[in-house]
Amino acid sequence: MEQRNLRQEFEYQFNDVISRFESKEFFQSDWDKASFAVFFIFIGMIVLLLILVLVRCFCCCCCDDSEPRHHKVGIDNLALEP
Repeated sequence: MEQRNLRQEFEYQFNDVISRFESKEFFQSDWDKASFAVFFIFIGMIVLLLILVLVRCFCCCCCDDSEPRHHKVGIDNLALEP
Protein backbone atom coordinates (compact mmCIF):
# COMPACT_ATOMS: atom_id res chain seq x y z
CA MET A 1 0.00 0.00 0.00
CA GLU A 2 2.79 2.42 0.93
CA GLN A 3 4.78 1.60 -2.22
CA ARG A 4 1.81 2.26 -4.47
CA ASN A 5 1.18 5.61 -2.79
CA LEU A 6 4.87 6.48 -3.02
CA ARG A 7 4.92 5.51 -6.70
CA GLN A 8 1.87 7.65 -7.45
CA GLU A 9 3.43 10.59 -5.62
CA PHE A 10 6.66 10.18 -7.56
CA GLU A 11 4.79 10.02 -10.87
CA TYR A 12 2.83 13.13 -9.94
CA GLN A 13 6.02 15.05 -9.06
CA PHE A 14 7.73 13.85 -12.24
CA ASN A 15 4.79 14.90 -14.42
CA ASP A 16 4.68 18.27 -12.67
CA VAL A 17 8.37 18.89 -13.43
CA ILE A 18 7.91 17.80 -17.05
CA SER A 19 4.90 20.08 -17.49
CA ARG A 20 6.89 23.03 -16.08
CA PHE A 21 9.69 22.35 -18.54
CA GLU A 22 7.21 22.18 -21.41
CA SER A 23 5.47 25.40 -20.43
CA LYS A 24 8.82 27.12 -19.69
CA GLU A 25 7.31 28.43 -16.46
CA PHE A 26 9.63 27.15 -13.75
CA PHE A 27 8.33 29.31 -10.92
CA GLN A 28 4.67 29.48 -10.01
CA SER A 29 4.82 32.43 -7.66
CA ASP A 30 7.03 35.23 -6.42
CA TRP A 31 7.83 33.15 -3.35
CA ASP A 32 9.36 30.48 -5.58
CA LYS A 33 11.58 33.09 -7.21
CA ALA A 34 12.59 34.56 -3.85
CA SER A 35 13.47 31.19 -2.33
CA PHE A 36 15.46 30.30 -5.45
CA ALA A 37 17.40 33.58 -5.18
CA VAL A 38 18.06 33.12 -1.45
CA PHE A 39 19.27 29.57 -2.06
CA PHE A 40 21.75 30.65 -4.73
CA ILE A 41 22.96 33.60 -2.66
CA PHE A 42 23.62 31.16 0.19
CA ILE A 43 25.49 28.75 -2.10
CA GLY A 44 27.43 31.67 -3.60
CA MET A 45 28.54 32.86 -0.17
CA ILE A 46 29.76 29.36 0.73
CA VAL A 47 31.72 29.14 -2.52
CA LEU A 48 33.18 32.63 -1.94
CA LEU A 49 34.30 31.70 1.58
CA LEU A 50 35.90 28.49 0.32
CA ILE A 51 37.79 30.44 -2.34
CA LEU A 52 39.01 32.92 0.28
CA VAL A 53 40.21 30.07 2.51
CA LEU A 54 42.06 28.46 -0.39
CA VAL A 55 43.69 31.77 -1.34
CA ARG A 56 44.75 32.31 2.26
CA CYS A 57 46.22 28.79 2.51
CA PHE A 58 48.14 29.04 -0.77
CA CYS A 59 49.39 32.53 0.06
CA CYS A 60 50.74 31.43 3.43
CA CYS A 61 52.40 28.35 1.93
CA CYS A 62 54.29 30.45 -0.62
CA CYS A 63 55.76 32.85 1.93
CA ASP A 64 59.39 32.52 2.96
CA ASP A 65 59.56 30.84 6.38
CA SER A 66 63.00 32.27 7.24
CA GLU A 67 61.52 35.68 8.11
CA PRO A 68 59.64 35.98 11.39
CA ARG A 69 55.95 36.61 10.89
CA HIS A 70 55.44 38.90 13.88
CA HIS A 71 57.68 41.87 14.41
CA LYS A 72 57.98 43.25 17.89
CA VAL A 73 56.72 46.80 18.17
CA GLY A 74 57.72 49.23 20.91
CA ILE A 75 60.39 49.05 23.56
CA ASP A 76 61.12 46.56 26.33
CA ASN A 77 59.95 47.50 29.79
CA LEU A 78 63.08 46.78 31.80
CA ALA A 79 61.31 47.53 35.07
CA LEU A 80 59.56 44.19 34.79
CA GLU A 81 62.85 42.28 34.56
CA PRO A 82 63.95 40.58 37.81
